[in-house]
Amino acid sequence: MSTMKTKIKIFFITLLFIYFFALASPLEAYVGPGAGFAFLSSFLVLFLTFILAVFSFLSWPFRLLLKLIRRQKTYKKSHINQMVIVGLDGMEPTLVEKFLAEGKLPNLARLKKEGTYAHLKTTTPAISPVAWSSFMTGSHPCKHNIFDFLSRNPKNYLPELSSAWIGNPKKFLPLGKYKIPLSKPVIKGMRKSIPFWKFLGEAGIFSTILRIPVTFPPEKFKGHLISGMCAPDLKGSQGTFTFYTSEKEKAKIDEGGVIIPLTISDNKIETYISGPENSLLKKEEELKLPLKITLDINNKTANINISGKKFILKEKTLSNWVKITFRPGLGIKVRAICRFYISEISPNFKMYLSPLNIDPEKPALPISHPFIYSVYIAKLLGSFTTLGEADDTWALNEGILDEDTFIKLAYDNHKESEDMLFNAMDKTKKGVVACWFQVTDSIQHMFFRYLDKKHPALKLGRNKKSAKTIEELYMNMDKLVGKVRDKLSKNSCLVIMSDHGFKQFRRGVNLNSWFYRNGYLSLKDGKIESGEWFKDVDWTSTKAYGLGLGGIYINQKGRESQGIVSPGEETRALKTELKQMLSGLMDDGNNNAVAINYLYDRDEIPPGPYKENCPDFIVGYNEGYRVSWDSVSGKVNSTIFEDNIKAWSGDHCIDPKLVPGIFFCNHPINTKSPSIVDIAPTAMELFGLKAPDHMDGQSLLRLENSPEKKQKSNKR
Repeated sequence: MSTMKTKIKIFFITLLFIYFFALASPLEAYVGPGAGFAFLSSFLVLFLTFILAVFSFLSWPFRLLLKLIRRQKTYKKSHINQMVIVGLDGMEPTLVEKFLAEGKLPNLARLKKEGTYAHLKTTTPAISPVAWSSFMTGSHPCKHNIFDFLSRNPKNYLPELSSAWIGNPKKFLPLGKYKIPLSKPVIKGMRKSIPFWKFLGEAGIFSTILRIPVTFPPEKFKGHLISGMCAPDLKGSQGTFTFYTSEKEKAKIDEGGVIIPLTISDNKIETYISGPENSLLKKEEELKLPLKITLDINNKTANINISGKKFILKEKTLSNWVKITFRPGLGIKVRAICRFYISEISPNFKMYLSPLNIDPEKPALPISHPFIYSVYIAKLLGSFTTLGEADDTWALNEGILDEDTFIKLAYDNHKESEDMLFNAMDKTKKGVVACWFQVTDSIQHMFFRYLDKKHPALKLGRNKKSAKTIEELYMNMDKLVGKVRDKLSKNSCLVIMSDHGFKQFRRGVNLNSWFYRNGYLSLKDGKIESGEWFKDVDWTSTKAYGLGLGGIYINQKGRESQGIVSPGEETRALKTELKQMLSGLMDDGNNNAVAINYLYDRDEIPPGPYKENCPDFIVGYNEGYRVSWDSVSGKVNSTIFEDNIKAWSGDHCIDPKLVPGIFFCNHPINTKSPSIVDIAPTAMELFGLKAPDHMDGQSLLRLENSPEKKQKSNKR
């Protein structure tokens, strides 16, 4: 009886919390990147929230009874209680095998001995958002519509984020200098097909999904989710840092950040934090937050004052998360969290400000499901990064952060994800827990050159301490595996996996320069090179161009706005010609080494309803090569091959045959060549459910030898 009274008391407290949480913040803003603000709450929303909360409370006993009956029925068919999936993005098989042989990965060695270790076939192309979309849907890219980080807009040839589309509110109310949105901005996920956890949820199996890529905006399902890679920062970008400097000859930033020059007067600095566009105004302008800094040169500290909020930061120390608030007007608040790092107090003041993360306690964008889940996690575990790609590789690439600080930042972010994972494992004793870790991908991107004594990027300097960074990374991930094993529930399935592997990136290939020099791409009269995003390209006489990390498009008539190549026979002939010329392309500046192994025609890869959105070709670069930095940004010049001298020295956007991922499991599997599309149907079968027909993969843990499975296996 006392237990029932306690439950009733908890529900009334919860009811009041919901009501007062809504009531306490009637003017919180909802901001979409470049899409303006819309009110989250109004009197009507508050009233409906209260009514729904009352209804939820009154119907609780009936819903609980139905849930228990359904859950018992579901788990009678299940072969396990809990499935835990740890995604270590980019973990490379050859390094895993090297460190296993050296005895440096004892927990993975144990997992291999007790269950399975294999290479995991990745997607075409081998790019993280593509591969993780296949992981969750069990389908190849032409069925889930993600082919790269970027897709091209055929109307203007400009790149767009492939994972999500955000549009402005359609209706506004003019009020003086303001335009008040009467509707929310449209936030639409571009990834198609259905994640396996949604099917599980419909059958009564609960899932907690943490930071898996391409889960922004979060979709409704019966479980909890925190969005991962491709979730934006508060400015709507994929991560824009700020560099403050008083140095007269300011550093140059090519990409990923902005510079704000400073003037110091009596050891005092007055500047600002650059926020999102204030689209409440009829004439939009950037929101700015006053930032005052007082320097203590003797003690090498700075007193930082952000709109009255003060803290002291030492030189060469990363701050904790700092909460800041922008006020676009009309009482609206837009909240963010960020971190500061002062690299130099004097003689020149230099300070890094991280991208403005959406505050998980009061999110300006939906970053979790349910919406309040990020609030719960932040209250329980503290503020955490909400940016999809949180490890600021661009700040290291541009020389704004040093290697030690970057590693500290990456492992801080990693610790946040670890804490979320262990909390989820404690709370989800039955069902699925899946968590993605970025640190394996970001550290390898930036430190792979230390595994290659002849890498061109070693011209940047060789840090003896950094030479062990990747080995330490793999050993740290092995410790994580050990912690996860210790927390597993009884009768569990544990999967440790990566979406792809990693190779050296020594030389870049500018596809657009190759097209230009070989007569397939033309520049406007008088131009011998083009600025970013094809600024000076003459589309009326261009037949083909490259966009993204591995895509080639035909400038096709009727499809592209200024297309000149007729569909049908002319397009087929051009594709045949390009494939012959580019497959096996040799680098005359590197002893005629093969730079491109193969062009994958979209007609050769597994079909699906979104095939028309796939690039006409996906480039399979050879080991050591990748699309060049200029080519990615749409620049055209006369240079086709060039050394990669950036810290970003390892990559995987190459021939997918060269970069399989890794797969460990505490159960034996039924094949020597598992694929990333097999994970989803495996999860479903473990919980006693049949995978839907649209899934391309098959279960790796054959628990019953049905004719249907044999037929699907034979097809494979």
